[in-house]
Amino acid sequence: MTENPELKIINQILAALPQSEYQRLVPHLELVSLPGGRVLQEPGEPIKEVYFPNQAMISLVSIMSDGSTTEVGLVGNEGMAGLPAILGGNCTTSRSIVQIPGSAMKLSATVLQREFHRGSKRQEILLLYTQALLTQVSQTAACNRQHNIKERLARWLLLVQDSVLSNELPLTQEFIANMLGTRRSGVTVAAGKLQKAGIIRYHRGKITIINQENLEAAACECYSLVHKEFIRLLGSKGG
Repeated sequence: MTENPELKIINQILAALPQSEYQRLVPHLELVSLPGGRVLQEPGEPIKEVYFPNQAMISLVSIMSDGSTTEVGLVGNEGMAGLPAILGGNCTTSRSIVQIPGSAMKLSATVLQREFHRGSKRQEILLLYTQALLTQVSQTAACNRQHNIKERLARWLLLVQDSVLSNELPLTQEFIANMLGTRRSGVTVAAGKLQKAGIIRYHRGKITIINQENLEAAACECYSLVHKEFIRLLGSKGG
């Protein structure tokens, strides 16, 4: 699927670029549809393309030797998947996989590297996003160790909501358990408590957030910390 990338800029990194710098990227940007489950990057593979999500959500997933998985970071409309392309390493130890389908802008990693090294606002924004994402990843590690499953589930649902700009999230409890690195039974109990409190509604693989304020109150401190850091660094709400 290809369309004119000038029609509407949803991704917040692209939207933050000065018009002159964005126009340099326009000939190389491709609007693509990302289906759920598509793997964009495997551990150790050279990064050839980067993705700026619009409505899609991309999970950065750590894979253990026994095949178990845990999400270590997520990328939505506030960011970009493929950061090692500009950091010099050009590959990563995690898998990038589309968890919520939607559209994204695809760009050649070579083009991004060339434009990044030109400096200017483009480089500044990408470096600030890198710092924000590192905050998210490090806080996720602390959260997984320190907070209970209900708090972690509330935090994660808020991050996903920020990433896809929607209150309706196509998520199964099994999938959530895999992302949080916990048992499905624990997610079932935690989701049941949030539903009983009138905060979310869960039905047939779809979670609807119906009380944003109470969901934030149910979440641990980690959501607020990451949320505020994204705003401080990028002026956006990203997770």
